[in-house]
Amino acid sequence: MFDKEKLKTIETEKEKWDCGPVEKTCAKFPERKTTFTTISGEEVERLYTPLEIADFDYDTKLGFPGEYPFTRGVQPTMYRGRFWTMRQYAGFGTARETNERYRYLLEQGQTGLSVAFDLPTQSGYDSDHALSMGEVGKVGVAIDSVDDMRVLFDQIPLDKVTTSMTINAPATVLLGMYFALAEEQGVPYSKVGGTVQNDILKEIICRGQYIYPPLPSMRLTVDLIKYCYEHVPRWNTISISGYHIREAGSTAAQEMAFTIANGITYVQSCIDRGMEVDSFAPRLSFFYNAFTNVLEEVAKFRAGRRYWARVMKERFGSENPRSMMMRYHVQTGGVTLTAQQPLNNIVRVALQSLATAYGGAQSLHTNSYDEALCLPTEEAVTVALRTQQVVAEESGAADTIDPLAGSYYVEALTDRIEAEIDDYIKKIDAMGGTLKAIEDGYVQKEIQDSAYRFQKEIESNERVYVGINRYTMEEPPPTNLLRVDPKQREIETEKLKKLRAERDQKSWKAALDRLDEVSRTDENVMPTVIEAVKARATVGEVCDVWRNIYGEYRPKEFV
Repeated sequence: MFDKEKLKTIETEKEKWDCGPVEKTCAKFPERKTTFTTISGEEVERLYTPLEIADFDYDTKLGFPGEYPFTRGVQPTMYRGRFWTMRQYAGFGTARETNERYRYLLEQGQTGLSVAFDLPTQSGYDSDHALSMGEVGKVGVAIDSVDDMRVLFDQIPLDKVTTSMTINAPATVLLGMYFALAEEQGVPYSKVGGTVQNDILKEIICRGQYIYPPLPSMRLTVDLIKYCYEHVPRWNTISISGYHIREAGSTAAQEMAFTIANGITYVQSCIDRGMEVDSFAPRLSFFYNAFTNVLEEVAKFRAGRRYWARVMKERFGSENPRSMMMRYHVQTGGVTLTAQQPLNNIVRVALQSLATAYGGAQSLHTNSYDEALCLPTEEAVTVALRTQQVVAEESGAADTIDPLAGSYYVEALTDRIEAEIDDYIKKIDAMGGTLKAIEDGYVQKEIQDSAYRFQKEIESNERVYVGINRYTMEEPPPTNLLRVDPKQREIETEKLKKLRAERDQKSWKAALDRLDEVSRTDENVMPTVIEAVKARATVGEVCDVWRNIYGEYRPKEFV
């Protein structure tokens, strides 16, 4: 792309610049530190020129939006046609309270729903289980049965919205309830759209909300994927998640590399079950974090999109361009938010939203400024939604496609992150694949080492964190925080008691017996799960069927 003689001239001129103006200026005004790095520790040079991307080839590295290798985006016109889906993640307390929040957000211009479930639901326990005590409705909505799902989506027609559900180990159960509700509303499966997270590998790596051992967990994951590609064509069957990997302390390159490694494992598992890659791959989706270092995040998204396209084409032989597209949702960095000076978080989220827009995401959740203190208040969640609306409507970031393409720094960093991704994938392949790398603790240790490095930088003041280690101030205690009713568990327990007394015991027991029978074979469990929840079986009761068959997972301890 660059003339060799011109590059030599630039090299000579840069040396003169370094030895002349730069040296003289630094003698009078030394630079702030000897080494500058991104949040992930990538060294940042003083200046980037064509020398850093001397071998840059437009066709192989960039191409055009909507075309392989999709570096510049997965749609030909990107946001010039329509903005990303503004999908605020929400859920707390009862299904009724959360339903009210959903309808409020839709009235404020949100364009998609995203369900946060409480920890008991995520862990496959009913609200009246002993291990649910103190957690019911706290970090998400409590959903025990299809009755709760019905209230959650009251006055929300499922053919008019797309819904994302952050649920993993019990994903088949909660999705079964959603499909049962669609049937009640008279909505055909062909018109039901949305995404279920359904990513058990990242739970084992870093988040901890797993139930069963890896192999049966993968069986349930693939059953869901297979059922949806056969019956629910608009459903994104898995959201392969790097978000939590980044929250746990990974670098940007590790977030992308380990997520892609997990994606490779899911694709191979589906192929091993007899599915053609281009039959299911178009409905795979991804979920990433956005930190405050805008240019690193943009480079990360571009590198990951390009690498995934090549994996699907060269490793799996995909021929359908839609299978090669890395379509992804972004959530701004929860771990970046501070309880100190919480209004500063509005600025952080705005920068992270801008990085997401420049990077080409398909949907976005913006965190609320008070999330380091409590569940978001209505005021805070409105500001969060308005933040991405301002970025979309006022910043100009959505007016042209991939606006930072051609930047010497962004292209050099994109190449560097892609090379790191490739290095990790090759190491994981050499170990025998992702499951083996997780079992041996390799992935976990890499993340832990990065988290430790970052924390040391904060504590030593090597890296500035506004309001934490610089620009601190005395603050009054926070007020007007959202609190979940401590009697939430009692409320849900009474509802469960009533449900168990009223349901048809014969059909309920027959449905669970049938689920037990099918789960011991190679038959897909999804149809029997749907029948079980329609018979008003609870989340805990369905998950207990599998606990009795598969047992519960206890990972190795690594020193």
